[in-house]
Amino acid sequence: MGAIEKWAVMADEDDEDSGTGLPASLEMAWGLRERPGKGPRPTLTLPKIVEAAVTLAAGEGTDAVSMGRVAKELGVSTMSLYRYVAAKEELYVLMSDAGVGTPPPLPPEAAGWGWRELLTNWAYAQRAVLMANSWILRIPITAPPATPNQLAWMDRGLAAMAGTGLKEGEKLSTIILIGGLVRNEATMAADMIDAIVKSGTAPEQALAQYVRTLRLLAGPDSHPAVTRLLDSDAFTGSGEPDYQFRFGLDRILDGLAPLVAERAG
Repeated sequence: MGAIEKWAVMADEDDEDSGTGLPASLEMAWGLRERPGKGPRPTLTLPKIVEAAVTLAAGEGTDAVSMGRVAKELGVSTMSLYRYVAAKEELYVLMSDAGVGTPPPLPPEAAGWGWRELLTNWAYAQRAVLMANSWILRIPITAPPATPNQLAWMDRGLAAMAGTGLKEGEKLSTIILIGGLVRNEATMAADMIDAIVKSGTAPEQALAQYVRTLRLLAGPDSHPAVTRLLDSDAFTGSGEPDYQFRFGLDRILDGLAPLVAERAG
């Protein structure tokens, strides 16, 4: 059974007339429920549970997050959490939503921006959030966006292409493509940072060692293309920390530009 179907089943079990297809905890996140079920009013709140889980993930990693551990941090029984959250996977969804937060306000100059500048701002804003909260990258994506903050980010990305003439499906495909670049690049960066921190080596030293290793392993006869790369300034010459990300994003936007022009014509 897929994640969406599981959500629907849990929602039906909690309230057959809800109509959202979401579990109770996500309906609470939207303000559609005051509390998770019948009976005496609980002392816990969903935001407190999510906050405790996020604190654990940020400090110890997502592997530290379990229903039992979160309950312990809150000083309550594990079973009391299940009045709000049906499973750890459901809690992960709520944690991710809290972690990404709402999209930051656009700067005043954005009033004169076109679709390209707006999408660039959207991509960089997402990347900044993920880099600042890298634990989010350890949570698998199991369903389309259906939480308040995630949907706000989705809306901002789609709105960036208003007036382009692109079909709605093309807009959706665009933000999925850019979102994939953002997540992949942020994941690689987070992995590299973790490895460097654990090694106790400065980033510049780690890069220099990598280059030395490649020169020992690759030669002009066995790896001519890698040798040409090493002889260039590719590793040290750009001078722009975000060069790789900027390059990838620009190529996506360059590819989209002819389609926008075609739709406008």
